[in-house]
Amino acid sequence: MDVLDTGTDELLATLEDRVVTLTLNRPTKRNALSDQLTPALRQILLDLELREDVGCIVITGAGSAFCAGGDISGMGDNLTASDAKPVSHEAQVRELIHRQETLTLRLHSHPKPTIAALPGVAAGAGFCLALACDLRVACESTFVTTAYRNVGFSGDYGGSWLLNALVGPGTTKELYFTGRRVQANEALSLGIFNTVVPDNELTTTVAALAKHIANGPAVAFGYMKENINRASQSGLRECLALEADRLVRCAPTPDHREAVSACIENRPPVFNKP
Repeated sequence: MDVLDTGTDELLATLEDRVVTLTLNRPTKRNALSDQLTPALRQILLDLELREDVGCIVITGAGSAFCAGGDISGMGDNLTASDAKPVSHEAQVRELIHRQETLTLRLHSHPKPTIAALPGVAAGAGFCLALACDLRVACESTFVTTAYRNVGFSGDYGGSWLLNALVGPGTTKELYFTGRRVQANEALSLGIFNTVVPDNELTTTVAALAKHIANGPAVAFGYMKENINRASQSGLRECLALEADRLVRCAPTPDHREAVSACIENRPPVFNKP
């Protein structure tokens, strides 16, 4: 196992079997986002985009939480700060758009498959972080909540779009308006979670899934993800054109040739050969 430097103890990163595991490491704050954690997460997601030795990214939280979203204590500091310079509405909007695009948009459109492993609560922006991943695996004690109504916010980090894509506008509005806790089994039935497992099986289940994905055909997976992401924003004709282009691009890849040879030879394929 290799340890990757993130520049802060608030974000831990390891690489093993082509899987990078990113651990949000503020357990006493339920892994709430901070001015150290969040920039480090943005940067490592960017750094991992072109790494050929990485086939899958897992994001999880230390302790018994995934991520509680924004740090409420930090919001209080902003309210009481007396020496802060006035910032225009337009400047605040531009800054927030940049923060969102370099985190949840970057994660949603990342070329590597991503898995959120939830050992506990995901709330607010932390829920959005999980929604931006391709797959979500949770333990039975996990719950999620939009939480924004509890702090008088309307929502950010793409949650309204990401959740709506999974459960539709009616359920999305209900969860935003009420802010209620959605327990793991209900989240599974709604399609928010892909899998729910006993608490003591989360680590091993996610490790097996991530390793299986990480050692698949990387180029093809990147195109699959692009096709599926765009499908929700385009018509069938556009989808067919994109699928055709990406499939033709896959044809000359070593992974495709290996898969065909393995099928003919009646053996499992070995992808991502050096």
